Amino acid sequence: MRSWLKKSVLAYAAISVLAHPAIAQAPPDKKPAIVLIDAADTAQWQALASAIGWQVIAPMTPADASANSSLDERIQSLDSAVTKAIEAGAADPARIYLAGRGAAAAAVFYTLSRVPDLWAAAVALGGSPQPALDSHGLYAANFANVPVLWVTDERSSARGENQALAEKLKAAGIPLEWRSADKIPMTDVSEWLARKARSEYPFTIDCETNSPTFARCYWVRMTKFDAAERNDVLPSTQIQPGFAVSLDLGSFGFKPDAPGPGVLVAFLPEKYSGPLKMGDRIVALDGREIADAKRYSEMMRQIKEERPAVVMVQRGKERIRIEANIVLPKRAASATARVQANYDPAEHEIQIISRTVIEMHVTIPQQWLPVLLNWNGVPFEKVETAGCRLLTINKEIENTAPCP
Repeated sequence: MRSWLKKSVLAYAAISVLAHPAIAQAPPDKKPAIVLIDAADTAQWQALASAIGWQVIAPMTPADASANSSLDERIQSLDSAVTKAIEAGAADPARIYLAGRGAAAAAVFYTLSRVPDLWAAAVALGGSPQPALDSHGLYAANFANVPVLWVTDERSSARGENQALAEKLKAAGIPLEWRSADKIPMTDVSEWLARKARSEYPFTIDCETNSPTFARCYWVRMTKFDAAERNDVLPSTQIQPGFAVSLDLGSFGFKPDAPGPGVLVAFLPEKYSGPLKMGDRIVALDGREIADAKRYSEMMRQIKEERPAVVMVQRGKERIRIEANIVLPKRAASATARVQANYDPAEHEIQIISRTVIEMHVTIPQQWLPVLLNWNGVPFEKVETAGCRLLTINKEIENTAPCP
């Protein structure tokens, strides 16, 4: 993936900025920006950005930041760097693009879920979003206004797994495009990004968070929370990792696109003490024959409850019966807050629905005035002045005021 990026950048260096009509619309003193999660990619992305008149915003170098800093801290650093570039007039706020390669690809998805409102679009080259899923930190609502392009290697043995994962993310509501590196040059990646623009005040917004640090959602910022303020109208949009269920045969690996018969055990961890051996094939579950790995995955996704099971394993010429259990994954329990808001230009009204939120800042642009504020079915006020309003709602108070 690195060599593909480098060759594509060199091939693209001679292409005119005029090849991107979207770029020509940006103010001449404000450049579109590619924001990197991994500073190791700065030089290669800088070559591409220079060729098309963009800029690169990279994370702090190890000399400026602790190597042990968490991803959340790095996201805050990126947020600050982008905000400063916009406030200084150097970056076009409508054309800020997030990018990551290899291991940083998962961080692209996680960052979008943490800070959804900075980006016009994002691209992940190689890698997999699976680590972000495993963190239990992906909320589908946060991707509603941010399209993502995930480019993987056609020759990878995980191609089938990547495709299945891409379909899962799209089914969850993420506006994801999945493509192969062998079929899309870097010119197409940059042109794909250039066609995307961010609206500062989208009419419809939707965000979910489990952290007060990451509670900004375009023109709404959630500022105070109360878990008792539930709202069953707004369920969690957290995307769950992995299969719905698994067999308690110990940790074993297989290629999801491998041919049958059955599921070929292709990996066992060191000091594995379960009943399987390398080269075994799981050929039946509760008397139902398993044609191949794809069919096994489909069967497991259809199971909704834990129960005992009988597994048949082909080991050489021997067919072995193993008694096992089907188990559900343990979901990480965490309280989250979610806010949905919509501006209706025909009715001159802002409708807000929230869960576990008792205070928020709402920033209203001049072009929406006058506008009626309505929160969880409660009419608040008719706003005549642009700017930030502080909304408070609980059992005793329903109030609005200018933001402090």
